Amino acid sequence: MRVTQVSAFLENRPGRLLHLLSVLANAGVNVLAHDIVDASDFGIVHLVVDDPKRAVQAMSDSKLTAATTNVLVVDVPDRAGAFVDCVLRPLAEAGANIQYSYAFGALAGTGTAERADATRVVLKVDDIARAERALAQTG
Repeated sequence: MRVTQVSAFLENRPGRLLHLLSVLANAGVNVLAHDIVDASDFGIVHLVVDDPKRAVQAMSDSKLTAATTNVLVVDVPDRAGAFVDCVLRPLAEAGANIQYSYAFGALAGTGTAERADATRVVLKVDDIARAERALAQTG
């Protein structure tokens, strides 16, 4: 599934992530997944949120630098080798390059330690249409 990812550029110092996530929370934006890429003086926070437009507006209003890009969110079954078989091999065979990825998942049930049947993986690829076609064939 193609989604819009929001990326924030933050100084690499204490409290900046707190500020970003507080801005989003105050705007009523739900963060579904995030990843932080660290550099010496700044970091890039990739976010999958329930309302990318509202997130970008809230960030802009708070003088935070934001950008958007399309990414894929893929459900990967919870079994050994599933990521290789269902994602990596089809993308490699299609010639789609993964630029970065991160995973997130939800626990099944409420208040239990039970795992869900799948993990969600966010993929930033060089050719999103090619990647979508390759992954649809494995479906």
